[in-house]
Formats: sequence, structure tokens, C-alpha cells
Amino acid sequence: QVQLVESGGGLVQAGGSLRLSCAASGRTTSGRTFSTLTMGWFRQAPGKEREFVAVIKWGAHITYYKGSVKGRFTISRDNAKNTVYLQMNSLKPEDTAVYSCAAAIGTTTSSSYYQTPDSYAYWGQGTQVTVSS
Repeated sequence: QVQLVESGGGLVQAGGSLRLSCAASGRTTSGRTFSTLTMGWFRQAPGKEREFVAVIKWGAHITYYKGSVKGRFTISRDNAKNTVYLQMNSLKPEDTAVYSCAAAIGTTTSSSYYQTPDSYAYWGQGTQVTVSS
């Protein structure tokens, strides 16, 4: 099984920055490892549904972002460290949420596929990000 552990959340003032990390271990049921998995970040604010934030594909490291974070957030991965990152700059109060990383076992090239939580097989426990105004 793939285990995902997030870190780096906290309380920050509006305009500030945080860097989230997600460390992966283990293999999928078919034996795949981190470097062959597409990784995504999602967030869920109180009373709201979980929403897509960013994704980085396993091959060419192609990335996609939610429109409201594009230009402020950057997703990256270090396959040697089995870790995916989310650098968040110019944070706004509306970015406040529990942020979770997830691993998808699909291999489709469709970007919309990876923006859906149901496309991910493995999830971390989440880390709280609170942005004060």
C-alpha cells in the first residue's frame, strides 16, 4: 500500500507563503512506486466539498492548477526523495482549508481526469492551512 504523509501547514498572514510537503512510501497493489504515480493536491474548507488544487503527472512532470491558485501556487516533485511539494505564495484568507495530497494510479493523459477526487486511490491525512486577514 502507498502511504502519504503531509507536513508544512500552519497559520500565516495574508500575503505570506507556506510550503507543503507530502512524503510517500510503499507500493501500489500492482507494485508501482512513487515515481510512476501522478500526484495531486486537494483542499477542503469547513462546510465545503473537497476541491482540486494542483496535479503533477508522473512522466513529463506536466502540471495543472485550479484557476484561482495559478500563478501563486507551484507543485513539484522529487522522485529521489519520494516527495511532492506545494509552494504557496501570496496566500489569501480564502485559501484556508485542510490540504491533502493524493496518488492516482490512472495513466490517462486527460487533465480533467486528475481534477476529480475519485480518480485518486491513495490519500494522506491532510494538513491545516489557515490564512489570517
